[in-house]
Amino acid sequence: MLTVDSIAGCIVSIAGLVVVIIATLAAQRVPVVVVAAPVAGLLIALGLTDLEAAADEVMTMAPTIGFLAAMLVVADVCAREGVFTWVGTVLAGWSRSSPHRLLRIVFVAAAVTTAILSLDTTIVLLTPVAVATARHIGARVTPIAFSSAHLANTASTLLPVSNLTNLLAFSATGFGFLGFTGVMLAPWIAAILVEYLIFRWYFAGELRSPTPEAADREPQPHARRPTLLLVGLALLLVAFVIAEPLGVPLAAVAGMGAVGFTMPELLRSPIATLRSTITALNLPFLAFVATLGVVILPVRDGPFGDWIGGLIPSSSTLLGILAVAVLAAVLANLVNNLPATLLLIPLVAHDPGLVMAMLLGVNIGPNLAYFGSLANLLWREIMHRDVAAPTSREYLRLGALTVPATLGVAALALWASLQLT
Repeated sequence: MLTVDSIAGCIVSIAGLVVVIIATLAAQRVPVVVVAAPVAGLLIALGLTDLEAAADEVMTMAPTIGFLAAMLVVADVCAREGVFTWVGTVLAGWSRSSPHRLLRIVFVAAAVTTAILSLDTTIVLLTPVAVATARHIGARVTPIAFSSAHLANTASTLLPVSNLTNLLAFSATGFGFLGFTGVMLAPWIAAILVEYLIFRWYFAGELRSPTPEAADREPQPHARRPTLLLVGLALLLVAFVIAEPLGVPLAAVAGMGAVGFTMPELLRSPIATLRSTITALNLPFLAFVATLGVVILPVRDGPFGDWIGGLIPSSSTLLGILAVAVLAAVLANLVNNLPATLLLIPLVAHDPGLVMAMLLGVNIGPNLAYFGSLANLLWREIMHRDVAAPTSREYLRLGALTVPATLGVAALALWASLQLT
């Protein structure tokens, strides 16, 4: 039953969430947790949520945050040990100076990197490599840079470890690691193929014409293949598959993987390695994720959450899957995909198919606008540093073409996949 107090509380809660989102969009040097933590404290102080519920939410999210921390360390070791420098050499060699071929290779590299090491790794580590390779072979930078941004979102649906949104919703899906991957494989492939076809059409002119500097490029230096690290990544992925059915938490496996990856460096130079590891952990961001779970509580449990809950279908029919995927995509672009995920998880948890549909929406939907995901904002920052970042209008124009098509085909593929499961 709606009361004046409940409506007022909902308005205050949503206002607090908006403040956090604006801080996220505007954050440069000041960690966004500096804004989010006081907002969470204020909501508790006003009685819009209680300390026990906030503590329970943080404890529920703790394994997910622990997993994220471990994978940040693994990705950092891969970067420092030259994995992505070697990837740049491979991209340049396999492309044979063809922009069309480079686009295909970057699509594959971004899809694989996102699936195994998460979308943030694709944004932070693969994007600069792909942009540098495009310049080296004389290709236009824009299609290649956009491909890493879009694939970071679109390709993050495959594994539970590919995106923080997947980790947050993993237990609600009711699937194991392999079950989750098996259901999402068809939507993953379908969305990437459709996205690639749209890119080939949309950027046809830029993929044909070389840059003026193409003739002046210098040979790209050869990079040593980091075989041990590549084998380590393969073994870590196998460990995720094996450990989860045995009841071993993914966070524990990731933690052991992070220790194994850092140990050789730690023995060689302990102080420098510890410093790099602490930096890679990005503690302010981890604290922000935990705090965001508290901030979303009164929104989710108030009238707004009830209203959204009334829009959720009862089962994962084809129309139900499409409706949830579209709703999740809209919310992701209105309030960012992390709050949208935290808001929607308990509302769709009654049907595993709807949970998966929600993940399609919050993962693919952010390709529509810069503020759809934190990864988009990070990509914009990197592009500002390396080249001129596309405007919001340019980003929206491409997103308006890709998101409806990729989300629609992914939802259809998910429905078909669920029928076969």
